[in-house]
Amino acid sequence: MATQTRNAKLNARRYRSWVEIDLDNFRKNWDEIKRLTGPDVKILQVVKADAYGHGAIEISKFALKNGAVYLGVASADEGVQLRISGIDAPILILSPSPVSEIDEIVKYNLTPSVSDVAFARKLNESSKKKGVKIPVHIEIDTGMGRGGTVYGEAFNMIREILRFPDIIVEGIFSHLSSSEVEDDDYNMTQWKLFRDLLDHLDENGIHIPTTHLSNSGGILNFPQFNLDMVRPGIMTYGIYPSSRTEAKANLAPVMTFKTTVVLLKDFPKGCSIGYGRTYITDSPSRIATIPVGYGDGYGFILSNQGDALIRGRRAPVVGRVSMDMCTVDVSHIPECETGDEVVLMGKQGNEYISANEIAGKARTISYEILCALGKRAPRVFVNKGKEDSVEPRLSRIFIPDEERSVARIDNIIRSCFQARAHDVDMGNAIYYEMFETLFGRENRQLELREGFKYDIYVSDFPADEKPADQPAGDSFKVTTRIEYSKIFRNSVFFIGCALNNKQLSQLFDDESCEYRWLLNTREKQIREGDFKIERIRVDNEDVPIIKAENTGRGYLVWCGGDEIKDKLNKQVKIQIAIVTRKFKSNNIFSVYLVYPTRGLEINFNYGGTKLKKVREVSFFAGRHPYPEIEEKKGKSIRLRIDESDWVFPNSGVTFIWDL
Repeated sequence: MATQTRNAKLNARRYRSWVEIDLDNFRKNWDEIKRLTGPDVKILQVVKADAYGHGAIEISKFALKNGAVYLGVASADEGVQLRISGIDAPILILSPSPVSEIDEIVKYNLTPSVSDVAFARKLNESSKKKGVKIPVHIEIDTGMGRGGTVYGEAFNMIREILRFPDIIVEGIFSHLSSSEVEDDDYNMTQWKLFRDLLDHLDENGIHIPTTHLSNSGGILNFPQFNLDMVRPGIMTYGIYPSSRTEAKANLAPVMTFKTTVVLLKDFPKGCSIGYGRTYITDSPSRIATIPVGYGDGYGFILSNQGDALIRGRRAPVVGRVSMDMCTVDVSHIPECETGDEVVLMGKQGNEYISANEIAGKARTISYEILCALGKRAPRVFVNKGKEDSVEPRLSRIFIPDEERSVARIDNIIRSCFQARAHDVDMGNAIYYEMFETLFGRENRQLELREGFKYDIYVSDFPADEKPADQPAGDSFKVTTRIEYSKIFRNSVFFIGCALNNKQLSQLFDDESCEYRWLLNTREKQIREGDFKIERIRVDNEDVPIIKAENTGRGYLVWCGGDEIKDKLNKQVKIQIAIVTRKFKSNNIFSVYLVYPTRGLEINFNYGGTKLKKVREVSFFAGRHPYPEIEEKKGKSIRLRIDESDWVFPNSGVTFIWDL
């Protein structure tokens, strides 16, 4: 108890509100399920909807440690989230999947539930293309009326699906609609239909390895329905499917939703509290403000009827529940102080507020309360009485894999910040502040770039292009085409070419410098023949070159004008083509990334030259520091990092060859 009290005080300093997940109670509930089902029945842990709000990743890992052989989710996205978190156990998608999810199902080895032949056919085609065989579970509608093939058509559908060579029919299941009510005869009707179908399959020599029907209510009320596997959900989280099942198992609640008192005020009689003046103090009152509202899943309907636990005593919610705050009357708790722990669902001292109690007041079901309550809060997992791990809100949101759009990933990240900041502009500011903190400069606004493409073409100088005062054959012509996307900031800008690192540093500090170059030359000044801008484009439109000049900072080529002012502060594509002269006595060519960049491709083309043993030395910072490399001997080297992956400064590649 002392350890839990210390944890609570620490979390109160860390978090606005938090959800404690008691893994010890989760383990106890699992022990009860194993006691009820026996050793021969497999258990699928249902973890859809973020494990009913408990944190799907951590709950899945803990369930697997306790003997789960399967995990149950509602969609491919939920399954992929578990896969990319390192879970390799079988994952069954319990709901019918749209065809659009098939690629993810195959790629991440998920097990879909199949309800029609058309979906199975598409799945088989995709499996064949990828050279894999996909397991499926066939769902039978015995009376639920949602997913599953209609009972009367099930036998023929199963026979047809069994003909698909790249699908493995691993399981068959149905779902009870009234399992929490023991004396509802409809349960027996569903059981008989499902059992008759299994017998009919058996009579025709069709054996499907895994059969399952029972959810939590089925486990508690109908042990004869257990079959090969059961699918407990709500009971693993310590909630009974109905009050009539409470005597059949000893379950312990897993989730507790906590916050703190952030403000205390004394009011005289006759003062209104909250929006709409729905509560007026009828005597001198002490009112505590807590930072939780309907934005956290604590429903508006609980206004003037919810309860909180403070110092082991109940305190009524008074006034309307706002989006981010609500108020409770603590007049009868004189020792209450700011910073005190507040329990909105769960146990404190000898008092307990259950999900079922809240659901009754909110006129809903406990499932909805668990899924919604504390949805913005981190999950703090308690194991053996101590904090085991913390799962922040952001880690519980599925980030689409690399095949999804970059824009959607950005929107998810920003929406998380916006939800936390309660303001769109503030959320965007936090998003950019994150990158500024990591990579920004004090004197220059940070740039984020996307789709960086860098094509290098090395060739001998044609006779008619060689500078007249230079020996024949002493240099290469290097044509470089650069492309990237960014937020456009300056309608007049320059491309700079430096002679040394000092000049290069000055170019970096100038916000008008769109792109910069370090040229290896023997000259004290850069001539047009050494560095020439062939073309610059913004959104595929040519940008005029205003002037070129030698300065103390290097050679500057100014571009732009009023004709591109309409591009300002918008995402645009920049294209630059540069021709430079490179002495053959220098056998390296380097490309550096100095801004956070998402996705890149760098091509070094040297076909037709006498360069020998060309190789690359790359150094990239980011999630995937080793780029995909494709080499064509005597012709080119290509490096690529996927368009969804960030490459952080300072990264780059140097191409080296033998002289």
